[in-house]
Amino acid sequence: MRVTRDELKNLIKNKLNKAGLTAEHADGVADVLVHADARGVHSHGAMRVEYYAERIAKGGINTNPDFKFEKTGPTTALFDGDNGAGHVAAKIAMDEAIAMAKENGVAVVGVRKISHSGALSYFVQQAAKENLIGISVCQSDPMVVPFGGAEPYYGTNPIAFAAPGEDDIITFDMATTVQAWGKILHARSKNESIPDTWAVDKNGEATTDPFSVNALLPIAGPKGYGLMMMVDVLSGILLGLPFGNKVSSMYHDLSEGRNLGQLHIVINPEYFTNLETFKQHITTTMTDLNNIKPAPGFEQVSYPGQRSAQREAAYMEKGIEIVDDIYEYLESDVVHNDSYGNKDPFAK
Repeated sequence: MRVTRDELKNLIKNKLNKAGLTAEHADGVADVLVHADARGVHSHGAMRVEYYAERIAKGGINTNPDFKFEKTGPTTALFDGDNGAGHVAAKIAMDEAIAMAKENGVAVVGVRKISHSGALSYFVQQAAKENLIGISVCQSDPMVVPFGGAEPYYGTNPIAFAAPGEDDIITFDMATTVQAWGKILHARSKNESIPDTWAVDKNGEATTDPFSVNALLPIAGPKGYGLMMMVDVLSGILLGLPFGNKVSSMYHDLSEGRNLGQLHIVINPEYFTNLETFKQHITTTMTDLNNIKPAPGFEQVSYPGQRSAQREAAYMEKGIEIVDDIYEYLESDVVHNDSYGNKDPFAK
């Protein structure tokens, strides 16, 4: 079914508020989730609300966090999220990074001890909307077999980038796996099969059954494996947090904080080149990519983030499409159904 952006945000906000988040923090989380749904990334949108509500209700997300921001140098800082809502902590930390980059040309802000923060494209676009380049990486719980291995070690460990053009933003947001775990959850929610290149079962064999998934696969074999290692170092080891297969599970114990890490890097183009020229060249890049002769089976080459932006524009006109069951849950008086409690990450 389809709902307006405002309706969806209010439904999410109210549900998270009922679970225990303050109205302000519930609004912040809802904004990030609606951003994901509006861009067609439903795996990071409203379908996550019941999980968040259960973790909040069980104490695994601090509803009254003591956020602390500490500058460690002219261009570096640490933000302690006190295991509060990750979306809110990451957003505030990016605001601080933006201010630092405007003043000093670059900023690197480590975000420590947070819960899941959702779609990273939201945070890098914060920077791009301020005429800055945004980069963000974060760790996640171990659910990916390393290249050549048969047991999970790293998480999906996403990477995001955004830069401003004259009118639009070029945005790149990806998991270092072939697909994010949320895509598996989305397939489960719709009872759909998955491509056999996404994941493996308990025997390490490729599977098309989302309910049989035991581990995900890195993109491009050893290259994706190397990227997820890099992300784990930058958002885990660098920040003095658990790393690799020591990162806490998203689903195992919802009463405990997750202590996740995220790293924001913000670059001010004005410290390197003329800003207007930079934005013109980003726009030229977009146009050049669109004008490249398409391969057989394609109508056009899209620049990174273009199709998501087009979906967002279409959803603004027609409403955001969400699964009926998710809408019914958001509209109901039920806060959560204890459906995730104390389960392993790959529980059915």
